[in-house]
Amino acid sequence: MNFSFPSTASMPVTPDHAATDHLAPLIFFYGLGSARPRVTFIPAEQLPGDERRLLAHDGDMTSRLREFHRSEIDLDVHAKQKVGEYLVRASVLNRRRDGMPVEFGAIGIHIDVLPEPAQRLVLEGHVPLGGILEREQVPFTSHPSGFFRISVDSRLAELLGATAGQVLYGRCNELRHADGRALANVVEVLPRVVVDGG
Repeated sequence: MNFSFPSTASMPVTPDHAATDHLAPLIFFYGLGSARPRVTFIPAEQLPGDERRLLAHDGDMTSRLREFHRSEIDLDVHAKQKVGEYLVRASVLNRRRDGMPVEFGAIGIHIDVLPEPAQRLVLEGHVPLGGILEREQVPFTSHPSGFFRISVDSRLAELLGATAGQVLYGRCNELRHADGRALANVVEVLPRVVVDGG
């Protein structure tokens, strides 16, 4: 199923507070002012064991998921919109060995911070950003800004093979280029069924 992002032309100004900033890619996915799943920020210590292992670190998620699931990770883009040199997209990462979803990600990428080969790969939308940064040897640092639990709605449940109302866990993260410029902001949600059966 494909979803569309709302038009930026009709977007009202968002409240200026930390939670909104951290969740901006997810808010954009749903549309400002639209109903979206309830997100409750929690300390990393409150994440269940496997979710803590997958989320509470300062690396990229693609390599962590690849190692945890012992499988290459593929990207399935469900919605995207480019605003100038900023690309916002909603994607599901799947295990290549069986196609099972291992993460939902809503991400905003500053394309102009990347070298040209990496820009092309991002715009093609076949390889996860973490895989592109690794392949093109783009130096970056990862800065998780919060961990949360989320009661998923039918929209996210369908993408993750979950059940509406199920409580899942995720994180907000900022990737920065080695020179300090913001590279990407991402909201990542893990499906419990895949973590439990990983």
